[in-house]
Amino acid sequence: MDILFAQIQADLRSNDALRQSGALLQALQQSAAGRDISVIAKSAVEEIVASPASAISKKLAFDLIRSTRLTTDLWEIVCTGIRSDFDFPDPDVTAAGVSILAAIPSHRLGKLIADCNKEISNCFDSPSDNLRFSITETLGCILARDDLVTLCENNLNLLDKVSNWWARIGQNMLDKSDAVSKVAFESVGRLFQEFESKRMSRLAGDKLVDSENSVAIRSNWVSSMVNFVWRKRNALMIRSLILPVENFRATVYPLVYAVKAVASGSAEVIQKLSRSSKSTNANPLDSGNAEKFVGVSDVVTHLAPFLSSSLDPALIFEVGLNMLYLADVPGGKPEWASASIIAILTLWDRQEFSSARESIVRAVVTNLHLLDLSMQVSLFKRLLLMVRNLRAESDRMHALACICRTALCVDLFAKESVRRGQKPLPGTDIASLFEDVRIKDDLNSVTSKSLFREELVATLVESCFQLSLPLPEQKNSGMESRVIGALAYGTGYGALNWTEPALEVVEVCRPCVKWDCEGRTYAVDCYLKLLVRLCHIYDTRGGVKRVKDGASQDQILNETRLQNLQRELVKDLREVNTPRICARLVWAISEHIDVEGLDPLLADDPEDPLNMIISNIHKVLFNIDSSATTTNRLQDVQAVLLCAQRLGSRNGRAGQLLTKELEEFRNDGLADSVNKHQSRLILQRIKYVSSHPESKWAGVSEARGDYPFSHHKLTVQFYEASAAQDRKLEGLVHKAILELWRPDPNELTLLLTKGIDSTLLKVPPSAYALTGSSDPCYVEAYHLTDPSDGRVTLHLKVLNLTEIELSRVDIRVGLSGASYFMDGSPQAVRQLRDLNSQDPVLCSVTIGISHFERCALWVQVLYYPFYGSAPGDYEGYYTEEDPQIMRQKRSPKPELGEPVILRCQPYKIPLTELLLPHKISPVEYFRLWPSLPAIVEYTGTYTYEGSGFKATAAQQYGASPFLSGLKSLSSKPFHKVCSHIIRTVAGFQLCFAAKTWYGGFLGMMIFGASEVSRNVDLGDETTTMMCKFVVRASDAAITKEIGSDLQGWLDDLTDGGVEYMPEDEVKVAAAERLRISMERIALLKAAEPPPKTPKYGEDEDEEEDDDEEGEDKKKKEKGEEDGKTKGPTTLFKLTPEEVEHRALQAAVLQEWHMLCKDRSTKVN
Repeated sequence: MDILFAQIQADLRSNDALRQSGALLQALQQSAAGRDISVIAKSAVEEIVASPASAISKKLAFDLIRSTRLTTDLWEIVCTGIRSDFDFPDPDVTAAGVSILAAIPSHRLGKLIADCNKEISNCFDSPSDNLRFSITETLGCILARDDLVTLCENNLNLLDKVSNWWARIGQNMLDKSDAVSKVAFESVGRLFQEFESKRMSRLAGDKLVDSENSVAIRSNWVSSMVNFVWRKRNALMIRSLILPVENFRATVYPLVYAVKAVASGSAEVIQKLSRSSKSTNANPLDSGNAEKFVGVSDVVTHLAPFLSSSLDPALIFEVGLNMLYLADVPGGKPEWASASIIAILTLWDRQEFSSARESIVRAVVTNLHLLDLSMQVSLFKRLLLMVRNLRAESDRMHALACICRTALCVDLFAKESVRRGQKPLPGTDIASLFEDVRIKDDLNSVTSKSLFREELVATLVESCFQLSLPLPEQKNSGMESRVIGALAYGTGYGALNWTEPALEVVEVCRPCVKWDCEGRTYAVDCYLKLLVRLCHIYDTRGGVKRVKDGASQDQILNETRLQNLQRELVKDLREVNTPRICARLVWAISEHIDVEGLDPLLADDPEDPLNMIISNIHKVLFNIDSSATTTNRLQDVQAVLLCAQRLGSRNGRAGQLLTKELEEFRNDGLADSVNKHQSRLILQRIKYVSSHPESKWAGVSEARGDYPFSHHKLTVQFYEASAAQDRKLEGLVHKAILELWRPDPNELTLLLTKGIDSTLLKVPPSAYALTGSSDPCYVEAYHLTDPSDGRVTLHLKVLNLTEIELSRVDIRVGLSGASYFMDGSPQAVRQLRDLNSQDPVLCSVTIGISHFERCALWVQVLYYPFYGSAPGDYEGYYTEEDPQIMRQKRSPKPELGEPVILRCQPYKIPLTELLLPHKISPVEYFRLWPSLPAIVEYTGTYTYEGSGFKATAAQQYGASPFLSGLKSLSSKPFHKVCSHIIRTVAGFQLCFAAKTWYGGFLGMMIFGASEVSRNVDLGDETTTMMCKFVVRASDAAITKEIGSDLQGWLDDLTDGGVEYMPEDEVKVAAAERLRISMERIALLKAAEPPPKTPKYGEDEDEEEDDDEEGEDKKKKEKGEEDGKTKGPTTLFKLTPEEVEHRALQAAVLQEWHMLCKDRSTKVN
């Protein structure tokens, strides 16, 4: 291998272009085989990039550079080589040099572009198509990136240059060369995409920037390009038509984006964001509505032929998607959308684009609302079957959520149209939409291998619940406004109009109660929850209302349907396959059925609903099969006993029948002692109600409309695969529904709607000094994080504090912990040139973090004060031990001089930075808490600010006076699940939830006593509070990392506010407090009661006053305790607990008395 490498290097040193290109090809082969070719890369840089060579050799050398890592010095040589290439007479060589600009690290790129801006501008005027192509492609890749935008923010000259280059790229869309024109279209498309998604900035990867400040700059570029495309749209459309057909696809997005921006009005907002003072003469925003609409129609007419005539599936999909995008503008026609959707669905049928099945479905379902009603209905059944066959769960859920929302929209819209006198459209009701044979079979079969039917029922029901909430405000956000408009039209903004489609949903999904889902209950629970809500709203207990009671025809019809549905469900009870569902269904029906309305003549008929309910209660009570997967017997028996109590006290006949059942159950061996007592109590209640019919309590049996069951089970008690599947399904359904119905607006939308003064503009993070103030180079740093990609960027500011100009300063950054450099090198070096005295220079380093572990960046500064002098007598303190310095000593380049090395403090990345707040309900949190396997507990102490009553009185009505040491927690990436502040004992419990960047769950609870009751240990004077931290996690590695340095973790959490206290110290302190307490109690016991009895009465009066002053006063600090005068005054002997209680009371009263005196003297 060494011989081969030596041969390649020898060929590179020759001046023969053929040998050089052959050697480079061989080197690329070795690189592709995974061998380390950094030696060859060094030769290639020195022999080819830095020297004159043929265009092919240059290109191959640059490919080689892309496939390996270069040191900072080599990048310097590459930049010098590129600069000389700009002046090379052969434009192909210049084109090769330009192409590498996109691969140069962003910390080096800014200076190179600033230095070569004149040469770069000249490339646009070159007669060579190849050079114009290369410059347009390369600048299109890098100019839209965040790091370039930030450079422009700090350099106004560069900003003007870049703005001019964008204008030139725009003009190149009309270039005479097809290749240049195509790549210019792509570049403009990239700028628009970057404005929406910032994808390239993430891929560039070597810098994270606080890019909110750069919105104005990028908006300026986007605004000018939108203006250009709108003005020249006809020319651009003609130019795109004479491109080769395989290049046409690149031209679609830029045209459509710009035309839509103008037509929908977002171009005006982008212009406002850009805060541009220059107003262009031909401003497209002045064009009237008619011209905007004609512009959109022209683009649609231009694109439409490609839907039917093209043979390239990717082109059809691109054109179809963009036409859907245009169909959404004000005045857009449903025909545009239907043509696109038909073309996209044809791709599905042709099976040519099968890799994009998910994309096809997503494109269709998210744009369903753009079609007219009849087309939505005709597509509906087909879409359901398409979604059913999707593999990826998240795509399936998103599509189902869209389909269910569309079903509700169609149903509501059609009903409202009929109410307003329009002709009814067949097939628009929910029952018809879901009547496909395969879907029906799936719903009606008892078992099923797929989860699709459960997903469908759960999504439909959750969509109904979303519809019952107030609709989100209608904004001009395009797609969403149409859906909200249709829903608002259908519900007429009426509070209960949502119940009509919900009633149909309940009817369609009725077979789900008979399913056997192998222990899963989430879908059926959702269904029963909706059923109970509807029965409560329509008050089915009271029977069907009549017209003379003020009921409308619709209400009478709906109530009759619900009553019939209840009777059907009663009949279904005998076919229910799981006892757990049986108990829940019995509860849902018996709670809301109209018992009084049953036919008394059928009292002995086994088909009578009441008899059937009671026979099922019997079945649940006497169910012997108590295997965990089929039943949860404890809960089921509780549920039916509650049913029996409420049903029996509501109706006489039910009471009699249930008395018999309960007596039998009480005397059976299946009932445990708790159930026996419960049955006795219920029997007494039923007996009381039957013997006092005139004084029934309304409160006992009133229906509330809530559904008290849940599919959750404590995983720590019984772990089941079915419970885990239920939780997973619930998570997926909720996520899909919320993303669709209540989406979080992205940052750009917020900026567009709220303007540039939005709260999104973050406060830049505070910087930490890494060197001492007297060091010759002062370094400070701050970091930014990107959790989605697991990256952290350290931004360094270096300040030369010496009097001399430093020609060169090297910043070396090493790593410890789970971090790594993006390019895989062991350390990063940044070379800074020409640092003037007191002039700050910025640089940055980006690292990836592979798992949850403490990380630190170790910064070293090497500066060269003896630049240009020969290696003299100067001996640095560290020079002997540093191999790099020893090498430099021996090297033949003396002009650098000896470096001075400064070792800085390590920059630690706080562990909390690797967490994300995880929103979770308290119920879910406490359900999850016991099942988290890894646990770490420790105690912290903090000194609180101020002392005594006066310090806390001001805060008593606002923020709690606890937690002064835990204030910083609010700014950390934790979700505050709940805080329980126990007012009487003045303690607190806080619960926090977070997830690590890598998906692990972390829960934290903090327990402590309040600062105002600090001396619950009877007047011990201290301002130090103790609090207990309990951290549980899904993975032992997380708690191990936290436990390895508890003080460090506490510092991260509370910014140094809490100090870790070892367990043995906690025990010593507790023992000491107990000793003092016991001594005082002994003193109190020994104390003689005072002779005057009225004194105790006064105390009692004071105590009453104290109570009137409120509970907060009761918790004020206890001062010096005058135990001798406040002893117990009763004649009988007190227990130690009572003595302690009295002592506490006395201390409070004494302190309160002193405070009252203080107050009165102040007033006087």
